[in-house]
Amino acid sequence: METILEQQRRYHEEKERLMDAKTKEMLHKKSTLREQINSDHRTRAMLDRYMEVSGNLRDSYEDKDGMRKDELGAISGPNEFAEFYNRLKHIKEFHRKHPNEISIPMSVEFEELMKARDNPSEEAQNLVEFSDEEGYGRYLDLHDCYLKYINLKGAEKLEYISYLSSFDQLFDIPKDRKNAEYKKYLEMLLEYLQDYTDRVKPLLDQNELYGKVLLDFEKKWDNGTFPGWPKETSSALTHAGAHLDLSAFSSWEELASLGLDRLKSALMALGLKCGGTLEERAQRLFSTKGKSLELLDPSLFAKNPKAKGPKKDTERNKEIAFFEAQVYEYVEILGEQRQLTHENVQRKQARTGEEREEEDEEQLSESESEDEDNEIIYNPKNLPLGWDGKPIPYWLYKLHGLNINYNCEICGNYTYRGPKAFQRHFAEWRHAHGMRCLGIPNTAHFANVTQIEDAVSRKSLSPRSIRTAAFSRVSIILMFFVFFPVCFDCNSSVGEAEVPEGIRALAAGYRGRVRGLEWQRGQQEDLRGSEETRIAVDQGDYEAEKLKKKSTSNERPLRFAIFCITRVFFLFVSSNVVLQTL
Repeated sequence: METILEQQRRYHEEKERLMDAKTKEMLHKKSTLREQINSDHRTRAMLDRYMEVSGNLRDSYEDKDGMRKDELGAISGPNEFAEFYNRLKHIKEFHRKHPNEISIPMSVEFEELMKARDNPSEEAQNLVEFSDEEGYGRYLDLHDCYLKYINLKGAEKLEYISYLSSFDQLFDIPKDRKNAEYKKYLEMLLEYLQDYTDRVKPLLDQNELYGKVLLDFEKKWDNGTFPGWPKETSSALTHAGAHLDLSAFSSWEELASLGLDRLKSALMALGLKCGGTLEERAQRLFSTKGKSLELLDPSLFAKNPKAKGPKKDTERNKEIAFFEAQVYEYVEILGEQRQLTHENVQRKQARTGEEREEEDEEQLSESESEDEDNEIIYNPKNLPLGWDGKPIPYWLYKLHGLNINYNCEICGNYTYRGPKAFQRHFAEWRHAHGMRCLGIPNTAHFANVTQIEDAVSRKSLSPRSIRTAAFSRVSIILMFFVFFPVCFDCNSSVGEAEVPEGIRALAAGYRGRVRGLEWQRGQQEDLRGSEETRIAVDQGDYEAEKLKKKSTSNERPLRFAIFCITRVFFLFVSSNVVLQTL
């Protein structure tokens, strides 16, 4: 038999092991909803056991029966050695009588719990019981509550999917329909929500939640701000202010002129019966004139149960309202499951029977496939993963150049694998964001620029200055090529309307000077010049001026056609130069 001190030591050890097991359980990775729910239930079981052990340990320290005190006195008194040998003797006798007794240490139990978690059996995978419709805590199953609701008197007939969207809008239901059957419906709905929450969220303290809801409900009920139950403001006619001074009336006929409602309020203020016709009420009230309540006929007073009726109704309404408050709280907690349920029902309604069966089979094999996907993949060369989540072949890795890394400083030194990804990234958001941060437009002018310094230096050559320089060069080319035929072919007889006067004079003078220079080069032996040379130069100027005014009718069409073709050709060449420059 264990001593008190040994029991306390075992309780302390069990608490420490439970705390360690709970920590490992919470740090364990859960990949599916089933694993998460099962883990929460295992944690809840260990937490309950921890609280139970703590209670036992507290009771043993309180020592209500005095056994702990006696044991401490026995082992600390003058005969401690005698006590020691006495206990040793009892231990030997016990093992002599039970030679095959096996002592199982507590560590073995917790090791088995860890093994069951890592390699769960079929029973361990289903720690909680859920219906097929609930999908092991993924969806709500409100079909029974739905049938109960649509069978209520005066309830609106709606589809199940519409009920899922509006079953918590209890404040829209009129108060006159919130009767005993409605209360039973609320109890049924609340019981299901509580049970479902306890299965899906076992770590949620529902006792604490109940106290929180009750406190909040009492405040709103007293203030008259609870949804669907506004505070009833009783009229003044039903309270002390409804008392009527009968001294001003000399007959019951005068009282009858006040009307039914006023007479009723006066009778209720005195506690008298308020039913009957107008004349009966007036006579009953007038009979109390000048008399105290003790002298009145007892038959005139209303019965007590009727007087207590409003109070009972208030208590019943408050109870129903508190049920509604709890429903509101649980619906808020289960908001995710409610949304998934609505989507699941909507999806099922749009599918055929065969598709529903296939979906159920997929859900059954979901956990197995997820376990396979979570296996660690052997990838020593750090190859990219393919569509199946496995590394691609090494030859394909080399073929696409994925072994070559490209760094882009503009992208924050991001590394791109392979030339294809590197070229594609210039049009992606990361590079565009980096260029935007530098204040540089992400245009083709900055293609293949990865360094910030290069991009900033290119920015100084703005597109506007580049276009200006290009147009300047092109304008020179145009001026030269357009007027080339005129300058070197002054004999072309174009009309006054085709060639301006200034251009024709410039061309003729240039032609005469060219001829004079040619003649001078032919006479290099005579450097001093002669009179004939000057005459030739003057005559050349004269001939140029003369040719300027002459027009040969037979050569004019041919020369004009050559002039136009030459101008069009050089315009085409210059336009290509402009396009290539821009």
